[in-house]
Amino acid sequence: MTFENILCETKNAIAYLTINRPKVLNALNTATMEELRAAFHAIRHDPSIRVVLLTGAGEKAFVAGADIGELARQDPVSAKEYTLRGQSVLNLIENLGKPVVACINGFALGGGCEMAMAATLRLASENAKLGQPEVKLGIIPGYGGSQRLPRLVGKGIALQLLLSGEMITAQEAYRIGLVNEVVAFPELIPRAEAIARQIIANSPLAVQYILEAVNRGMETPLAQGLYLEAALFSVICASEDKNEGTRAFLEKRPPQFKGR
Repeated sequence: MTFENILCETKNAIAYLTINRPKVLNALNTATMEELRAAFHAIRHDPSIRVVLLTGAGEKAFVAGADIGELARQDPVSAKEYTLRGQSVLNLIENLGKPVVACINGFALGGGCEMAMAATLRLASENAKLGQPEVKLGIIPGYGGSQRLPRLVGKGIALQLLLSGEMITAQEAYRIGLVNEVVAFPELIPRAEAIARQIIANSPLAVQYILEAVNRGMETPLAQGLYLEAALFSVICASEDKNEGTRAFLEKRPPQFKGR
């Protein structure tokens, strides 16, 4: 699959997906979003890929935001379609069924911060800056920022960031729980790869069901979430991976999971 605005390669069960528009700080336009949609659909259906590392080209930006020129042309009708299309791509990332690690290598602003929040995990380099500055443009977030940010950091902190449009450091993002870890820039991808290898060693089905249990359970009352967990637990107990995992533990050997 050939793309103009993104790069995608696979090695050792890891897909490396890079937004490749460094001259505009990897800003998201419609063409880039549609390429991301196609790439993630392909990744979802490729059983050889277990984890995705998502980053931006260059050393300045993960994604500095939306393409402002394209955004300025939106009218009320097209704007709704514009946001719904973007939200659907981020929903695909969030519910891929495989972990997506956002490797935030610089600015992650507006749509870039929203994309990072849709990922499973967020690692930030020490030079990263994050924020939702839409209010400074006279608009509001359109790719889920008003919804995912308070779920990650709490209502009060989210509102402070959304209403002020403040850009925060990687260290502050870690303090408030917006990113999982902060590492030196050269260690960003190696650290993400180390986490990916830990995940890949586990059952693909268990990873998939944990993602589903957490993502769906977060949107339901506790009782419904617990019921969902029980349902998924019962299904996975019929899997070959469950039999292999428990047998390997009892036999004191590494498991050989097949994703079945």
